[in-house]
Amino acid sequence: MVRIYALLAWAWTRAAAQYPLSFAVMTAAGFVTSGLDAAVIWVIFANTRSLAGFGVAEVMFLYGASSLAFTIADLLFGNVDRISRHIRSGTLDVFLIRPVSPFVQVAVDQFVPHRVGRVVQGAVMLGLALSRLGVPPGRAWMIPVMVASGIVIFAALFALSGAVQFLLTGAPEVANAFTYGGAQLTQYPLNVYGADLVRGVTYVLPLAFVNWQPGLYVLGREDPLGLPPLLRFLSPAAALALAGAAALAWRAGIRRYRSTGS
Repeated sequence: MVRIYALLAWAWTRAAAQYPLSFAVMTAAGFVTSGLDAAVIWVIFANTRSLAGFGVAEVMFLYGASSLAFTIADLLFGNVDRISRHIRSGTLDVFLIRPVSPFVQVAVDQFVPHRVGRVVQGAVMLGLALSRLGVPPGRAWMIPVMVASGIVIFAALFALSGAVQFLLTGAPEVANAFTYGGAQLTQYPLNVYGADLVRGVTYVLPLAFVNWQPGLYVLGREDPLGLPPLLRFLSPAAALALAGAAALAWRAGIRRYRSTGS
């Protein structure tokens, strides 16, 4: 499946590269527009020294880790939460009769390679933050683990978003609240929100495991809400659990699909 995905993604990339100027402009535009979110951090810290007890480098770290994980997941799987257009038009039928996973086909359909600009922006922000923080080597191992877990969590949310659209074909915005909304939520220290919301994104929808809980370990910070220290090491487990739930939901959605009747 990975080989098939790579071949299809490469085909779309070659098609986009036929217009090099457009490709370069769109990639640069993605870098700049996603950088506007980062600019908000600088605006905030132009008026205050800390945000919920976190300094500018720490907030940059949390933002960079979340942004990098989300933009990679969006690049690879973001098209899944636009499946409603295939359901309404009946073009999903074509994906179902091919000897390839419908999930892979939907994810790579109209692959958008210029989204890599947003990935680069997230990586730059994370790199800048780490250069200012000086994370001890004994805790640095968590950084690739949290980014990888974050990618899986966001990919699972895209899959869940797609599965929901088998029921709510006319309301993809409802699903987007959990994907793009979740990405926005994790860009800042979670303790700026209410305690109930933080517990909800820890024990129900595990967005806290994208960057917050493992990030506290990397930064050597205590949990402001006093949640168990063990949670800092559970990002891989949370990612696998959500991925399993997403796989079951996706399978149920595919089984429910009855085409358009045309």
